[in-house]
This record gives sequence, structure tokens and C-alpha cells, in this order.
Amino acid sequence: MSAPYVCDNDVLRTHIIVTAAIAGQRTVVIWGTIMLRSLTTVVLVLLTGLGTNITLAAAPQVTEGFINAPVAEVWRLFTTSEGFKATGVARAEVDLRIGGTIRSHHDPKGQLGDPETIVNEILAFEPERMLALRIRQAPASLPHREAVAGTWTVVYFNKSGEDMTFVRMVGLGYTDAPESQALRQFFDQANRWTLDHVAKPYAPQCARCKKEAEAAATP
Repeated sequence: MSAPYVCDNDVLRTHIIVTAAIAGQRTVVIWGTIMLRSLTTVVLVLLTGLGTNITLAAAPQVTEGFINAPVAEVWRLFTTSEGFKATGVARAEVDLRIGGTIRSHHDPKGQLGDPETIVNEILAFEPERMLALRIRQAPASLPHREAVAGTWTVVYFNKSGEDMTFVRMVGLGYTDAPESQALRQFFDQANRWTLDHVAKPYAPQCARCKKEAEAAATP
């Protein structure tokens, strides 16, 4: 759920957004900006129950990289059923709309819909600019899968020079709880592998490498 609150006076301005209820508890995430004279402090606080337990939320999980392809092509890789296979999955089905899903499976022998299927819900998107997702169904074998609740990911696509795209993947909603931190560490590695895997086929080749590749492809 989302409910904004704004408070203004001469020295203090606070923007608070209640963003989520997590794991069936009376839990809310408050994300705000406090401006005190010339000092700006960004506060991301997790309040549990009635506020008796206060836990600072963890920093976002960020993965960045360049892909040697136009933004339109990189957008296609993340938002079409055939293109999504470039992320390293064996099967994929993309329904690009608000509330739609991206279903994928890493096992070629698996079937979409089985317990190992990954289901990402599309929360928002701006074509060729931004894609926001949350995991609706984690695969049964995902470590620390219970910690997925309350997390989401935003992928940004930015043109960088001629025919090159800078991709920034930001994972949000993690806390300093051990399970959440373990999940964050898992996605540190998994997202790095995914972005590198997407970029590899588009990496420029040296003249000799290109010549050898073309020779190998010639019957």
C-alpha cells in the first residue's frame, strides 16, 4: 500500500511514504527525506509492531554495467519472452503490462508453472527507460526465500554513447535481519552474473577474434 504524508515548517520538511506491509506482521517501511536548514538526511527506517522495535533498513543492492547494444535492443532482452532467455534462463514467458508477470525457469527440463518457476510481477515500467519488478513466486530451491517478501527491484536503461546502454539494477526492501542480508548477498552474485551474461554476446571483438569466429562459422 502507499500513503504519502508531508509536513512543512521553517526548518523541517519531511516526506514519508508508507510502502509495504511485510510477512503478515504490523510492519511498515517509512522512506523519507528530512531537510534541516542546509543539511539533507535521507532516512529509511523499518518500524515493526507499534514502533517498540526499530531496525535500520539495509542499503539497496546495486548492480551496474554497460552493454554494447542500443537501448531498444537491451529493453527487448528484458521485456520479451524470447529476449529474456538472454538473461541465462532456459524458458521464459513475458506479459509486459502493469500487474503482468515474467515467468522463467533455469532448468531446460523444467516446465513453467512447476515449483522451480520464478515469477516476477511487473509493478511499473517506462519503455526503454525503467522496469520495476517484485518476486511473486520464488523458486523452491532459492536460499532464504522467506526473506523475499517486501523486496523489489528497479532496472534502469540509459543510453551511453553510440549504440551502448548503461544498465543499473537496484534491489530494495532489504533489512539488516540475517536472512535478508543473506538474500541480498545471494543477489549480489546472481545479478552480477546475469548482467555479465547478457552483455557477453555484445562485447566487441578484436579483429583477429572476429576473423576466427567468421572462419569457424563458414561451412
